[in-house]
Amino acid sequence: MRKTFTKSKTRIHRAFLLAATSAAILSGSVLAPLGAAQAADKTTIKVGIISGEDEDVWREVVKQAAAKGLTVKPVIFNDYNQPNEALQNGEVDANAFQHQPFLDNQIKVNHYDIVRVGDTAVWPIGLYSKKVKSADELKEGAVIGVPNDPSNEARGLILLQQSGVIKLKPGAGIFATTADITENPRHVTIKELDSGIIGRSVPDLDAAIVNTDWALKSGLTPADRIAQEPVKGNPYNNFIAVKTENVNAPWVKTLVSSYQNDAVKQEFDKVYKGTGVTAW
Repeated sequence: MRKTFTKSKTRIHRAFLLAATSAAILSGSVLAPLGAAQAADKTTIKVGIISGEDEDVWREVVKQAAAKGLTVKPVIFNDYNQPNEALQNGEVDANAFQHQPFLDNQIKVNHYDIVRVGDTAVWPIGLYSKKVKSADELKEGAVIGVPNDPSNEARGLILLQQSGVIKLKPGAGIFATTADITENPRHVTIKELDSGIIGRSVPDLDAAIVNTDWALKSGLTPADRIAQEPVKGNPYNNFIAVKTENVNAPWVKTLVSSYQNDAVKQEFDKVYKGTGVTAW
């Protein structure tokens, strides 16, 4: 009897283990993909943007997204370096504030896993001055401010070259630095300044390269702009970005279409008054 009981007990134990294992396998094969689908099919997302005029534009994006069943919550930042860090860390689901050269540099430095998913607009960078009316009027030894972040500094130097102020080493392109200046016939001084303060520094300089959004914040007007980069073929289009793992998530397409529409374009044109151009 003892021997028979042991076999029966063993068979019961094995049956229990088999059932438990089968349940675990079933749970893994069914519940894990379900959890992934739930993550991909978000109905509420956070989007990092820069404070200022863009907040007004994104109020319209929020309305457009809500009509499509997606709740968008803008998260406001005051520094260009914060939105990508927040996206990488999962504090936001997307951001919309940068162009490709800026993101490329951030990926190089910080190894972010972030990709572009939909274009928004371009703000042609300008050369502003309160002292002269054209780049040709800049005098010998003029002091010119440029943004100190790598992508926008190169952008500014290219504009100075297009304006006949300096010449850059062939091939420097969007990675140009002051070390690439090969000709400086007027012996201008290039002063590197933070993008956030350079617009307010224009009265103290002979001229300065200023991003359009910061120009608006600083009270500069198109009348103060003495040169501007071209819009057509501009490599500095801004865009919506997400982490690579989310690039095919359904909410991403909804978010992009919530920006790329006539209602948002109308609000954008109203807010930026022609200083920015929608680019999709």
